[in-house]
Amino acid sequence: MALLLRFVRARFWLAMLVLAVACSPKGTMDEEEDPIVAPTLYTLTLPATFPQSPTIPTDNPLTNEGVALGRMLFYETRLSRNNTLSCGSCHQQSKAFTDGRARALGVDGRQHPRGAMSLTNLLWETTLNWDGAATTLETQARIPIENEVELHQSLAAGVAKLQQTDLYPPLFLKAFGSKTITEENTLKALAQFERTLISANSRYDRYYAGNRSVLTPDEVQGLMLFNNHPEPSHGIAGANCFHCHGGTLFTARDFFNNGLDLSFADNGRGQATGQSFDNGKFRAPTLRNIALTAPYMHDGRFATLEEVVDHYSDHVQRQSPNLDPNMLDATNVPFGSQLSLSATQKRQLVAFLKTLTDTTFVQDKRFANPFTP
Repeated sequence: MALLLRFVRARFWLAMLVLAVACSPKGTMDEEEDPIVAPTLYTLTLPATFPQSPTIPTDNPLTNEGVALGRMLFYETRLSRNNTLSCGSCHQQSKAFTDGRARALGVDGRQHPRGAMSLTNLLWETTLNWDGAATTLETQARIPIENEVELHQSLAAGVAKLQQTDLYPPLFLKAFGSKTITEENTLKALAQFERTLISANSRYDRYYAGNRSVLTPDEVQGLMLFNNHPEPSHGIAGANCFHCHGGTLFTARDFFNNGLDLSFADNGRGQATGQSFDNGKFRAPTLRNIALTAPYMHDGRFATLEEVVDHYSDHVQRQSPNLDPNMLDATNVPFGSQLSLSATQKRQLVAFLKTLTDTTFVQDKRFANPFTP
């Protein structure tokens, strides 16, 4: 009998609960009862000349809602300790997502030992940062947020700030199915946005597609120098660039010692791997939009492209430990010890590098700060 009474009471209170929900005014239900609509897949158009099988994590597919949220988070200053800086502070669209500084500045005005890298075409990158310490965009995004000389705030603290706003919980619901903001979903949204930053519409691309009139004779000569290994005994001039910056992505996506120093204040790749044979090696960045990303090298030591070309032509430290072998036998003069480009060849090479600027990329409103009118 007691069991029957408990059953009847349970049915009664269940009926009361159903009636209360049915009669409640529209919009007063708990957030967990808000309708959850699956996010819509983002249409990602890959340039025909680029690799066609980039790796996108199966647990973080691109969606319209996720990309839109990631764009907002990319420019969100609440992710910094004092609410003054965002990812977009060091990665500015007008500079091909760099900041124009030799070394990046964090929230306390402290200088980072390295410059901010361009975020161009990260969809194809499998190792990130100058030293390759991160292997996915999801894991990489945490590094600058929590680094004490960058945004200097735990991701957990940033997430707590976002949770307290009226703006973000509904956006996370649309992108990930819950108003509860998590560190994982914050990183996933940032990664989704960054994977859409594709640049493939420079004058060089139009030339490559068959419009031969878009490059000048000097620019074409610069392209030939770029893609040639010099063979002076056969009358072949070359700048030897393609070994590290070849292909349509203009990066070998690997790490090289390019002869900057005889000893290393920064071990680069070796700092991440702990292997002495990696000391002095840094990731070869893409050369797309290179004219917009000065100053150059991991520490911003060269202010201009002309200075960069001068280094490779005349000032490679051939005794540098772990120097890339392709730099040891590259010379334009018989039995030379340096690449030794002529003044004309240097000018032609710089002219070609400037054809890699994609003005549509740096003006694309899809990548712009959504908080700026």
